[in-house]
Amino acid sequence: MRTADSLLFLDWRRAVIYTHRWLGIVGCVFFVVWFASGIVMMYARMPELTSADRLVRSRPLDVSTLRVGLAEAALATRRAPDRVSIGMLRDRPVYRFVAGGKRTAIFGDTGETLESLSPDQAVGIAREFASEQASAPWYVEHLTEPDQWTLQNRASLPLHRVALGDRADTEVYISDRTGEPIMKTTRSERRWAYAGAIPHWIYFTPLRRHASWWAQMIIWLSIAGCVMCLSGLVWGVWRYSPIARYRLKRVQSHSPYAGMMKWHHYAGLLFGLTTFTWIFSGLLSMDPWDWSPGNSPTRAQREAVAGGPLRVDLLTLDRLRAGFHVFSSSLAVKEVEVVQFRGDPYLLAYGPPAPVDDRQLAGSDAAVFRASGSTTDHLIVSVAAPERGALRRFEDQAMVAAASAAMPHAAVREAIWLDRYDSYYYDRDARLPLPVLRVRYGDAADTSLYFDPDRGVVVQKEERVSRTERWLYHGLHSLDFPFLYYHRPTWDIIVIALSIGGIASTVTTVFPAVRRLRRHWRRIRRLT
Repeated sequence: MRTADSLLFLDWRRAVIYTHRWLGIVGCVFFVVWFASGIVMMYARMPELTSADRLVRSRPLDVSTLRVGLAEAALATRRAPDRVSIGMLRDRPVYRFVAGGKRTAIFGDTGETLESLSPDQAVGIAREFASEQASAPWYVEHLTEPDQWTLQNRASLPLHRVALGDRADTEVYISDRTGEPIMKTTRSERRWAYAGAIPHWIYFTPLRRHASWWAQMIIWLSIAGCVMCLSGLVWGVWRYSPIARYRLKRVQSHSPYAGMMKWHHYAGLLFGLTTFTWIFSGLLSMDPWDWSPGNSPTRAQREAVAGGPLRVDLLTLDRLRAGFHVFSSSLAVKEVEVVQFRGDPYLLAYGPPAPVDDRQLAGSDAAVFRASGSTTDHLIVSVAAPERGALRRFEDQAMVAAASAAMPHAAVREAIWLDRYDSYYYDRDARLPLPVLRVRYGDAADTSLYFDPDRGVVVQKEERVSRTERWLYHGLHSLDFPFLYYHRPTWDIIVIALSIGGIASTVTTVFPAVRRLRRHWRRIRRLT
């Protein structure tokens, strides 16, 4: 007769094995795809149009026909702009505003608002943007909803999609509201995205258009994956025999299983923990239940450094022309951004990025060189006092003062200039600027802020919780530990080996899962 303790023990074992079995049957194909697409993502991500690529292809800024000041043009936005840039739309200067999430373009020669683009105008912009590729461009469609490649560009909708007619099957997306190219894709990039990022993130357009529902789906799928891995690890360790007490076909064995399930048992023991950490860190990437504060600076911190809302009243036509005159003597300006630092507006002019040959540099040195600003020429001119000339960056003392203003109620514990990335402020593609000022404060959250002297802004915030998230998410998911992150191909070999191990632990369940489902199906048919 079975005792209550023995029944409880059997129930515990049944719960573990059935949980792992059925979650594995449901998810085995998905996990094979997930591991394989992760390998692809090491070398091919989603298509994007970088700022550097856009600047290279942009027309030089011509302000000779500028007749309207920025202060006057800003009135058309009907609210204080959050961001302002000055560029060209074909052969006309244009102010581009972002106010309350809405994007508006005002022509600088007439003060007219760009209401929309015709298909022919969109094709002309695309032809000029990629003149070396546009052999026979043609208009594809007008988008009012994002497609697969513009899900992150909703603020720029509606969009014009233009095919360039080149061998690479390049397509360019033009914003109907600002006339800017905001995305460029090629046939190869699209194919690799379908093999990598899209299945890995379950980033299919019909799902991703419903952002909140998609996020909840990923969170609960990740939780199910964590339960599957943990139950498998518990059962695998429980059934493993170090002394080979099992006997299969007169041969001693460490595992009670044979065939594919035996290989699944061993592969799960070897790679199950890694699989669990990848799924768990993927869950954290969705910030479930808003547990992490993130690393974006707060609005209060940004405004404290800026010194309040943008003072567009100072951006008169005469002041703009005076600033452009300073730039013209030393920089081939492609675009100008208006930034405000400690209450004063400045014109930040960008020139064409210089090409960098990574073969001349090695490892992290190439990343540091690219991030140091050596690839993009820029100058800063004060709107209030253009006669002072151009600056390359804001002065160190001014940046330290801005750091104190960013958190006035917290003492500065440490202020250090970084000319290399640290463990929290880093980027494999080296797009984050260097040098930066890292300031650590004595507040309850143990906050650190990173300040970019090239633009006079806070570029990153770290707190105690976000530092923990950095290791639990990025550290576990991408293995971007300092001792490994920049050492390739060592990093590649380790990640690929672990991914192949994960594939092996999953593939070995596919055929047993099919056989089990067939048995259950036959049983159901007999009962009916």
